[in-house]
Amino acid sequence: MPANVKNALNAYGQSSIEQDVEHASPHKLICLLYEGAIKALFMAKMHMQNHEIGPKGMAISKAIAIIEEGLRNSLDPEKNGELAANLDTLYDYMSRRLLEANLRNDVDALDEVQLLLSQLKESWESIEKTAETSKAEEAPPESGRQPLSYGRV
Repeated sequence: MPANVKNALNAYGQSSIEQDVEHASPHKLICLLYEGAIKALFMAKMHMQNHEIGPKGMAISKAIAIIEEGLRNSLDPEKNGELAANLDTLYDYMSRRLLEANLRNDVDALDEVQLLLSQLKESWESIEKTAETSKAEEAPPESGRQPLSYGRV
């Protein structure tokens, strides 16, 4: 792929991410962090398989930074005691596995952490959908008219 096309795609991706972050709820920001770490691990695996040591290390470092500085720092032990403690332990485990993966070129370790992150992301997304559904059910109809009812399904 020509360099100018890569630069354009990177610029588009960066501005798209910036727009997503600007308008995202705190809940959505966590989902974006999961997504970023998952993508970084996908890239790390590709670089690992192509024996590209520098880019592999950078991609793994990016995933670790997202886990440590984004996900782990967003935990609130005072508000979410046991859950925050469990996630903190899991994030610590993931970071250590990624360090091992980098040192040993261990694709299985990358896959393991990527799977854990994907499962957590899916959980967060389902929580967000449940919250949105609850809010929609609680909100009164905008027009003041009663919504049409088609009976029970």
